Amino acid sequence: MPKVSKATAPHVEDVGLMEGRYGRLGDYTVGFEHFREDADSAPLFKGLPDDRCQSPHWGYVIAGRVVFKFADGEETYEPGDAYYAPPGHTTVLDAGTEIVEFSPTGDYERTMAVVAENLAALQTA
Repeated sequence: MPKVSKATAPHVEDVGLMEGRYGRLGDYTVGFEHFREDADSAPLFKGLPDDRCQSPHWGYVIAGRVVFKFADGEETYEPGDAYYAPPGHTTVLDAGTEIVEFSPTGDYERTMAVVAENLAALQTA
């Protein structure tokens, strides 16, 4: 059976305020993410429908705090909480937050293509 861990994830992204390690399991991308600084993802989703993430995520909070913001409210998750976040959200994460997240690869990759463009634009601004 295939497996992936934080140590074996083949794709590593370090964008300063966070480090993510990613691997695939079947049709899902598994992300091991650690946030060094407070982070608000809203600017990264500009250009997507409703300027919100279009990928669903299932995850588990190891440390810190994650707030998912939706058009009709928000949900907060803390250490020990498992979550499901449907498409149509942004996130706010506290420094020190560590999560493991599972996302359908197709939806995730389409969303992350826009995120990458927005991140590049923010870094050159």
